[in-house]
Amino acid sequence: MNNNRSATGVRESKQLLAEEVFRHIGGQIVTGELEPGHRIRDVDVAEELHVSRTPVREALQRLERLGLVVMYPSRYTEVTWVTPEVVEQTLEFAGYQAGMAARMGVARMTLHERESAALLVEELYESPHDDLRTFDIRWTVFTFLSDHSRNVQHQILLRDASMALARNLRQWSIPASGRETMQRIYRGFHDAILRGDADDAERLARAMYGV
Repeated sequence: MNNNRSATGVRESKQLLAEEVFRHIGGQIVTGELEPGHRIRDVDVAEELHVSRTPVREALQRLERLGLVVMYPSRYTEVTWVTPEVVEQTLEFAGYQAGMAARMGVARMTLHERESAALLVEELYESPHDDLRTFDIRWTVFTFLSDHSRNVQHQILLRDASMALARNLRQWSIPASGRETMQRIYRGFHDAILRGDADDAERLARAMYGV
């Protein structure tokens, strides 16, 4: 029994360590500290963080699955580029996930929870020209809706995709010609949440990302 507990503890420690390395490297990619084309050597990261190469490789494999890096075995790992195609695909993915969060969240939240969500949406009214703040508020809104969706699988998917969404959409902005329309979408979304209209909330959540 003690041996089993010890083995479990070791596995959990390794998982936590790999998660920390994943967040460390991923955070540097999201902020731009590690720019597209930057080459990452697992041995260098291991030395920097004072860990073995195993959790570094595990972290890089997760980042590759998210499309943030590409690994060249026995050579190096390279941070990927954010092309127009990547931005377009990310917007589509974000739109559908936002729609799912809105549908499930609005349908299952209490009136008090919907009122709290609506207050978060109101912050979007005040940030039409601040793209980074707009992204952060949108993420807060849809994380809130996902957290209240009562759907653990969706919560896990959204959390795991958060780095790719943040990195790929960091430079994306709402065209000046579309800001007035976006304001109408925000206000409609706000009202749909208060009404508990999950269908309309889903439609408008997708519209925020052009889906």
